[in-house]
Amino acid sequence: MKLISWNVNGIRSAHGKGFLKWFGDEKADIVCVQEIKAKPEQLEEEVIHPHGYFSAWHSAEKPGYSGVAIFSKKEPLDIKYGFGKKEIDSEGRVLIAEYADFTLINAYFPNSQREHTRLGYKLEFCAEMLKYCNKLKKQGKNIILCGDYNIAHREIDLKNPKSNMDNAGFLPEERAWMDEFLAAGYSDIFREKNPEPGHYTWWSYRPGIRQRNIGWRLDYHCINGEFRDRVKSAYHRPKVTGSDHCPVGLELKR
Repeated sequence: MKLISWNVNGIRSAHGKGFLKWFGDEKADIVCVQEIKAKPEQLEEEVIHPHGYFSAWHSAEKPGYSGVAIFSKKEPLDIKYGFGKKEIDSEGRVLIAEYADFTLINAYFPNSQREHTRLGYKLEFCAEMLKYCNKLKKQGKNIILCGDYNIAHREIDLKNPKSNMDNAGFLPEERAWMDEFLAAGYSDIFREKNPEPGHYTWWSYRPGIRQRNIGWRLDYHCINGEFRDRVKSAYHRPKVTGSDHCPVGLELKR
């Protein structure tokens, strides 16, 4: 079973850059996208239901901003749109899909911004996410939390850690939350299976940056530790363009 997550940086933009061809070639069972920057009514049918997949959309109230969507070959047993908290849900950051074997959370974590103006909001979001995951785990559910976390966890997760110590995405508070999250019984499964440096999922659009692989690893599939044995592989698709992020994949044994 193949799951893909991708911050598309605008679903309409990605559509113009070959999203549907990529989607068809990938043949994933589930595709989660973040930062869609659109509402379904603004999109063509072929984008709403690519290749006939079921889809669920949670768009931001603010036009052209944030938003997440899930495309699934098989319709989930249930879909939840957000946490039930207005300040988070109004930005369209969380979609939760219930499957027989696991609960999939597609999340677009807030960016704490250049002057750290949204750090408080980001940490509130992170705390809510951990609380929600713990609640599911307590119910005996397996969890896959995928998406753009907007956090590079450790120095290995970005090319230039020393010069980015005070920059959004690598702030001590953000990294500390990631420590707390993993210590609570969750696994950064990509890093466990790919311990070597040089793996990134986001690159600046500045000329030459992506070609020289000066990047950050901001996109993850994290799972509860008990689900680890079901994971066959975790990988990145850095050669796939169409966004400043690349798709990240998780393959499960059926």
